[in-house]
Amino acid sequence: MTIRLLVMDVDGTLTDGRICIGSDGEMMKTFNCKDGYGIKHLLPEAGITPMIITGRESRILERRAAELGITELHQGIHDKLPLLRRLMDERGLTSAEVAYIGDDLNDLEAIRFVGLSGCPADSAQGIIDVVDYVCRRDGGRGAVREFIEHMIRLNQSSEER
Repeated sequence: MTIRLLVMDVDGTLTDGRICIGSDGEMMKTFNCKDGYGIKHLLPEAGITPMIITGRESRILERRAAELGITELHQGIHDKLPLLRRLMDERGLTSAEVAYIGDDLNDLEAIRFVGLSGCPADSAQGIIDVVDYVCRRDGGRGAVREFIEHMIRLNQSSEER
């Protein structure tokens, strides 16, 4: 089966997990340009839709998602699996057509549900123990790009069969 949807967590996955907070609220998050290139260019070329489901809410993330052309941005979602199931049903996708990359225990149910799962190298051990692919790179340091490239290789090899 070919992956058609990539669901990504943010803090600790698309970022290194650090959150800088000033007196007026969240001030800064750091994203990796290699991850961004993979999301904006490699995923569309491969026919894969990017989606973000994250527990936090952030205007910074809204801006980054817009820069990358991510139209499926779901923030403030603590129980991610029910939303993921609903969105898959709306699109007519099976779990085998969905990949998920996350780093911590709030991603666990979704990770167990999808057809292909991954995590950054510095993820919680409970996640590392169950995913299909553990990236060599840490969150916010190219792990998402690495997982995208892995996913595309798997798609290409399944199409060759």
